[in-house]
Amino acid sequence: MEEVDGEPIITLIPGVNSKKKQLCFDWGPGEMLVCETLFNKKEKSEVVPSCPSIYIIRKNEDFYCRILRKLFNESHGIFVGLQRIEEELTGKSRKAELVRVSKNYRSVIRACMEEMSQVAIAAKDPATSSLFNNQVAILSAMELVWNLCEILFIEVTPAGPLLLHLLDWVRLHVCEVDTWSAEVLGSENPSKHESFWNLVTALVLQGRLDEARQMLSKEADANPASAGMCRVLGDLMRTMPILSPGNTQTLTELELKWQHWHEECERHLQDGTFAPSGHLESLCKIMLGDEKALLEQKQQLSNWYHFLVTRLLYSHPTVKPTELHFYAQSSLDRFLEGDSSSEPLDNILMAAFEFDIHQVIKECSIVLSNWWFVAHLTDLLDHCKLLQSHNLYFGSNMREFLLLEYASGLFAHHSLWQLGVDYFDHCPELGRVSLELHIERIPLNTEQKALKVLRICEQRKMTEQGKVRSICKILAMKAVRNNRLGSALSWSIRAKDAAFATLVSDRFLKDYCERGCFSDLDLIDNLGPAMMLSDRLTFLGKYREFHRLYGEQRFVDGASLLLSLMTSQIAPRSFWMTLLTDALPLLEQKQVIFSAEQTYELMRCLEDLTTGRPVHGEPDAQGLQDDDIETTKVEMLRLALARNLARAIIKEGSLEGS
Repeated sequence: MEEVDGEPIITLIPGVNSKKKQLCFDWGPGEMLVCETLFNKKEKSEVVPSCPSIYIIRKNEDFYCRILRKLFNESHGIFVGLQRIEEELTGKSRKAELVRVSKNYRSVIRACMEEMSQVAIAAKDPATSSLFNNQVAILSAMELVWNLCEILFIEVTPAGPLLLHLLDWVRLHVCEVDTWSAEVLGSENPSKHESFWNLVTALVLQGRLDEARQMLSKEADANPASAGMCRVLGDLMRTMPILSPGNTQTLTELELKWQHWHEECERHLQDGTFAPSGHLESLCKIMLGDEKALLEQKQQLSNWYHFLVTRLLYSHPTVKPTELHFYAQSSLDRFLEGDSSSEPLDNILMAAFEFDIHQVIKECSIVLSNWWFVAHLTDLLDHCKLLQSHNLYFGSNMREFLLLEYASGLFAHHSLWQLGVDYFDHCPELGRVSLELHIERIPLNTEQKALKVLRICEQRKMTEQGKVRSICKILAMKAVRNNRLGSALSWSIRAKDAAFATLVSDRFLKDYCERGCFSDLDLIDNLGPAMMLSDRLTFLGKYREFHRLYGEQRFVDGASLLLSLMTSQIAPRSFWMTLLTDALPLLEQKQVIFSAEQTYELMRCLEDLTTGRPVHGEPDAQGLQDDDIETTKVEMLRLALARNLARAIIKEGSLEGS
């Protein structure tokens, strides 16, 4: 096993003193619940009633930042699009597509960084402003590292163009020069501005020689005494050989031209051409790659990697990628010179210059507060076929491990979990198992959210593991607790849970007895084959059908259905009296509805109910309570049944005689 890089970071919880009070905790998907307890083994003190505080410790606080959520949402679309890149794309077309994807990721980072910067400026609270500024610095570092990885690992830039890309890299991330330029050029007399020479120096340090020449022309116009020197230095800037993107010259030709140009600069410096002006002489030394002159401009360079690129520009313009680590290490050592130890960002950049991809990912994983950066960068590098040979000792490759960690964090958030589904989908080894485990932990607060979860499960055919059924049962139970019987019945049918469907059907029947009418008629009327899920649900559907037939005055059909519900023993014994009471209006109709045989069946059912005789499949029933209301009902039923029996016998006898 690999060794741990360092001790875990201790998280201090405000208001909690673990030395005085014992704590208990419980892990969640992306957070931990911590509370104080009264349990103490060492001391026996009186227990004072109190309400302990409960603390929620989140593992990924970044997911709760509104602006960073935009980063997660935007990058999700780029990630999904990357997975769909056709495998047939090879060579230059595939490389161009991967570079385009990388630039899209960087543009999303930069957009979030700019928005975060605006929020920091607008913040009235200093603490809030500082928090957002720190986040801006982190996003800037992320984009810096990503851009360098894009140049070295994705574009795989050869010698010559490599330096041009590194210059663009530095210019993009050292932005103070543009601010100085606007300030100086906006003044009445730019050459007399206090920051004029600082600006010219900064432009030369970034290789922006055309702009530096324009600034020197302003100095020449304002100061005729230095016009000749400015013109000579301007010519040197103009003639400096650089391998431009459309240039077809070879590296050997470039080196010869550069050597000749370098000797000309050296000659002017030795001849004292710029001796009268310390600023111009300093600029000439910089263009000669003089390390002492470069290090005198530490304030303008601001960091060692700017120093590295400037040093390469004026000393080694045809540097090869394999030589970068040597120059990077020496530049870091020379720039710091024992002033301070290297920062985590320095270690990451140095690992990149050494072409150690795994060390870059490892350092970023340690330093950054969430898995977004390393997960997406690793995925992109994996598509570049740069991580194929690196498997982890616990069964998954690096790409999949980081994507799983990132997706797990997304599932801890109430809305970002939907993004996590796609990340799990693209982890072929452990993604499905992880998705199943995380799906079970999603709090189903609303039916809309539950429907989304069900759709995800059904699309991925997770029904065989019982995921859909368990979700439906949870929602059915919640609906019952909230007395939403229609929703509860719908979910129990979807879960194919016969026991729960029986329970909900009983609640419907109880509700009918209390209110005298059914709720959710649309659902009950359209049960269809679903009513066969349980006997009680079948009875509910058929009983509602009886009411519909009665309402349509189809009394004969309704009477036959009502009797069949009782004689088939599908109706619960407790509901028999209600059914018999429903038969009473049919018995009193002018037309004979129940035949003699049917009337005998109703009389038998009434006697079974009043004597408490058990029915097959039903528990021993107690007789009806001997109260006035029930006695009256029974007497009315017996009288109506006797009358109907007499009428039915007379009618049937008359029909036989005729």
